[in-house]
Amino acid sequence: MRGRSAIGLVKLEQLLVRFSQLIVEQPQISEIDINPLLVSPEGAIALDGRVVLQTTENPISPAIPSYPTQYFQKWSTKGDRPITIRPIRPEDEPLMVRFHEELSEESVYLRYAHMVKLKHRIAHERLTRICFIDYDREMVLLADRQGPETSEHRILGVARLSKLHGKSEAEFALIVSDSYQQHGFGTELLRRLLQIGQEEKLEAIVGYILNSNYKMQSLCKKLGFELQPDRGEGMLKAVFVC
Repeated sequence: MRGRSAIGLVKLEQLLVRFSQLIVEQPQISEIDINPLLVSPEGAIALDGRVVLQTTENPISPAIPSYPTQYFQKWSTKGDRPITIRPIRPEDEPLMVRFHEELSEESVYLRYAHMVKLKHRIAHERLTRICFIDYDREMVLLADRQGPETSEHRILGVARLSKLHGKSEAEFALIVSDSYQQHGFGTELLRRLLQIGQEEKLEAIVGYILNSNYKMQSLCKKLGFELQPDRGEGMLKAVFVC
């Protein structure tokens, strides 16, 4: 209000984040009422509160699942380089920009089956949808390498699993940075996507591959996919039965 100091928005943001963490970590909570919540320039104080616990044995699941830390794992390449394979996060957008900047035109064409300009691939509107996902509907795994000297993170590969609406199936997509191909990233990322699909009790995982993409065809065969002719011209359909 005019003439008064602004409230501490940073403190309020932290309170909302911690409140969300409390709800996720304590599923037996069915209701919380904080009234009033006094917010000042110095912070926020809950003057009164009420918590109602569930009486049933089945906990209530959040509408949007929290970050799936169970898929956060360490891994080493064929050359014994330490890599972290983890789900994507909203704050990965700058790393995704750099990842796309380093892709060759050939890799882009084999991934999307047509050329997509860099400015479209790194557009904020697009990367927001890619980095900020509903983990219940899709999963995106990254091969993340932290530089030993600079400690800077770098994305080396991206694998996506998207559930198909109305079906017990999901579609996968995979792309690896040109400088790090033939190091086992693609195989490990796709293998872990298949494990996630099986844990989610999907019936099948499918992908569409260009006839000229021999490396991806070989990878899919190695992991148990069946390659079928697709109606789309110049494409193959890879099918993995879970």
